[in-house]
Amino acid sequence: MSAARAVSRVKPIVVLKSGRSRAGARAAGSHTGAMAGGDSVYVAAFKRAGIVRVNTIGELFDCAELIAKQPLPSGSGLAVVTNGGGPGVMAADALAARGLEPAVLEPETLDRFDRLLPRFWSRGNPVDILGDATAERWRKALEICLSAPEIHALVIIFVPQGLSDGLEIAGVLAAFLEKKPHPPVFAVWMGGGGQAPARRLLNEAGIPTYETPERAVDAFTYIHAYARNLEMLQEIPPMLETNLELDHAGADTLIQASLDGGACCLTEQDAKALLAAYGIPVNRTEPAASAGEAVRAAQRIGFPVVMKILSPDILHKTDARGVQLNLRSDDAVKAAFERITENARAYKPDARILGVTVQAMIRRPDYELIIGSRQDRDFGPVILFGMGGIMTEILQDHALALPPLNRLLARRLMEETRVSRLLEGYRGRPPANRELLEEILIRVSHLVTDFPEIVEMDINPLILIGDQAFGVDARVVVRPARVAPPRHLAISPYPNEHERSLTTSGGVPVFIRPIKPEDAHLLEGLFQTLSRESVYYRFFSPLKQIPRKMLARFTQIDYDRDIALVALDRREPGGKMLGVARLMGDPDGRTAELAVTVGDPWHGKGIGAALMEALLEIAAARGMERLWGIVLPENTQMIALARKAGFRAVFDRGDGRYRIDLDLTGGRKGNDTTATA
Repeated sequence: MSAARAVSRVKPIVVLKSGRSRAGARAAGSHTGAMAGGDSVYVAAFKRAGIVRVNTIGELFDCAELIAKQPLPSGSGLAVVTNGGGPGVMAADALAARGLEPAVLEPETLDRFDRLLPRFWSRGNPVDILGDATAERWRKALEICLSAPEIHALVIIFVPQGLSDGLEIAGVLAAFLEKKPHPPVFAVWMGGGGQAPARRLLNEAGIPTYETPERAVDAFTYIHAYARNLEMLQEIPPMLETNLELDHAGADTLIQASLDGGACCLTEQDAKALLAAYGIPVNRTEPAASAGEAVRAAQRIGFPVVMKILSPDILHKTDARGVQLNLRSDDAVKAAFERITENARAYKPDARILGVTVQAMIRRPDYELIIGSRQDRDFGPVILFGMGGIMTEILQDHALALPPLNRLLARRLMEETRVSRLLEGYRGRPPANRELLEEILIRVSHLVTDFPEIVEMDINPLILIGDQAFGVDARVVVRPARVAPPRHLAISPYPNEHERSLTTSGGVPVFIRPIKPEDAHLLEGLFQTLSRESVYYRFFSPLKQIPRKMLARFTQIDYDRDIALVALDRREPGGKMLGVARLMGDPDGRTAELAVTVGDPWHGKGIGAALMEALLEIAAARGMERLWGIVLPENTQMIALARKAGFRAVFDRGDGRYRIDLDLTGGRKGNDTTATA
C-alpha cells in the first residue's frame, strides 16, 4: 500500500486480481462483517492507493494500451462520433451500464454540427455523421469535438460503408491529431481483416483501437477511474469545524473490562458507552434487569419507549424477536419485558440474559444509515457506510474505505452509495447534515485506529432527524490485540506521538507536530513569507507560488516512509506556520533526504534547529542509517545549521552545490570542516 500510493501519483498501476469469493463473510457476526468481506476490501484498497482494477486479461491489455498512449481525461464527458447509428447506441448503452452518461453537447457545439452535417443527423451524442461521410467530414467533426469544453474524451467508431475508405479516413484523422494537443482519443475500427491496415496505421500513430464499442467504453471507464483516483490523491481536504475530543482512557476501560470478563461482545449499553467516549452520538439507553426496573427506566426517559433484549450472546436482536416498539404505558412495558426475555430464551437457550434496555422511541426518522467497521485479515480495519435498517444486507447499498479518514475521504465514501443521493433531500425530507456524517465517520476511524481489539462494529441504524444523529443500536465484537496500534493498519495514521510544545533558543513558543493534509493553506501562508532568495534556496527554481499539486504532495505524505514536521506559533489563533522540515525516505527505509525551510521573518530564532533536532530523533527511532541533502553554496545558514547538527558538508565542484551527509549508525558527531569533491 505504501509503495503503491507513492508510485500511482506519477505512474499508473493496473491490477488484475482473481478470486472474488464471499464465503468468508458467511461466518461474520455483525451486519458490517457480512457485507465488508472478500473482494470488496481489495476494491477499497486499490481505490485508496490510486490503482486501476480490471476484471479480465482482455481488459488488462485494453486499459494499459489506452493509459500508455493517451493523456488522462479531465472529466467523464465522453463523446462518440460514428458513421453508423447502431454501434454508437451500443457505446451509449455500455456507458450507462457502467454508471456514466455520454457528454451533453452544448448549444454552440450543436450549432457547429448543424452547419457541418446534413439536416437529418442525430442532433446529439452519439454524433452520427451518417454513412456517406467523407474523410473531410470526419476531420471537421473531430475538430468540433476537440474544441468543445464539455467533451473530455472521444471515441471514433468507423463502420465500413460502400462509399467510405477506412484507410484514407484513418490517415486523415491520424495526421490531424498529430498536429495538436487533444484529450484522449481512441477508435473502434470495425470490419474484420479488411480494415487491418487502417487499424495498424492508427496504432502506429498512438491511437488505440478496439474491436467493439463495449471494449472501448470499458477502457475509457478504467482510465476515467484512474484520473478520478489521482484527483482524489491530490485533492486538499477541508478542515473539520470542531476539534475532536476523544476519551481514549474511557474507551480502553470498557474494552479491557469486556476482555477481562471473557466476553467477546460488548453489551448494547457498553457498546454505546464506547461510541460516546469518542463523541459518536447515541440515544439514551438504560438497562433493566426486571420488569419493575424497566418501568422505572421508561418513566425517567418518557413514553413512548423501545425495549430490546440485553444479552452478550445475541447480536441480531430482531432475529430473536427481542425488540418491542412504541410502548406507551407501565403495563405495556411489563408485558414487553416478559415477551422479550421468553423469546430470547427460546431463540438461544444457552444465552446469558441480562435483562433489557429501555430507550426513547424515535418517530419518523428522516434517514436510516449504517456505519461500521470490520478487521480484514490483510488490510486491517475497513470502514463501511450505507443504507441501514433491518434490510441493510438485502439492499446491499454500501461502500468501504480504509482508515484513517479525513473529511474528503469520508465524503467520497458516502458518495459511492445510492443512499447518498437521497441524503440530498427528497419528497419533502430535508437534506442530511453531511458535515455531521463526515465527523462521525472520522470519529469511527479514530476509534478503530486506536483500538486493534475491535474486530467488528456496527451502528445500525444511525438515525438522522434534522441536524441530529442518533446511533439507536450498536454492536461491538472484541478480542485481544496481536499487535500494538497503529501496526494493525494498512495505511499509517497521523503520528501524534511526535507532537511537542517548546520554546526555541530565540525565545519563540512553538508547537511542533507532523504535517496534515489540511495544512495546505498554512503552507501557502509560509511560502508568502519567503524571499525570492529563500524560495530559490529551497526549490532551486524561482517559484512565484506553490502549484496545487505540489501543495497536495507536500501535505499528503505517507507517514510510513516520510515525515514532515511543522513549527506553529502558539501565540497565533489557529496557528501560523513558521517553518517546515521533512525527511523523504528512500524505498530501503534506511536512508532519507532532508530539507528544512523557515520563513524569513523568523530566521535566527532557533526554529530551524528545533525542527532539525526533532527530525533527527525520529530518524534514529525509525532505525535510519543515513540522512543527506543538497544545499546551494549561497545558503550559508542551512550549511551552518547542518554542521551544527553533526552533518558533514561536501562541496561538489562539478555540480556547484553542497551535499550534506549524516551517518546515524555511529552516533552524531559535529564536523565543521568543508571537504571538496
